[in-house]
Amino acid sequence: MLMIHIKKYYEGISRGEIHTDRYNSLEISPVHIHKDKKAHKEALLTLGDEIVNHIHGQQMPVVNYSSDTASLRVAAEH
Repeated sequence: MLMIHIKKYYEGISRGEIHTDRYNSLEISPVHIHKDKKAHKEALLTLGDEIVNHIHGQQMPVVNYSSDTASLRVAAEH
C-alpha cells in the first residue's frame, strides 16, 4: 500500500501520471489478501520499477545556488 501512496503523492506534486501498465496487467492490489506472497512481491517490485523508471525519465530542473543569495540568519524552532 505504501508504494501506491508514493505513486499518488508523486503524481500529485508533479502533476503527471505514472503509467503502470505492467503492474496493472498483474491484476493484484494490496487489498487482495487471498493472493500468495510471491504474487504480492512480484507486484511490489514491478510497481517500484515503473515508478523509478518514470522518475529517471523526467528532466529535472536545474537549481542554481549562490552563497551570495543565501541568508545569514538561521531560524530555529522551539
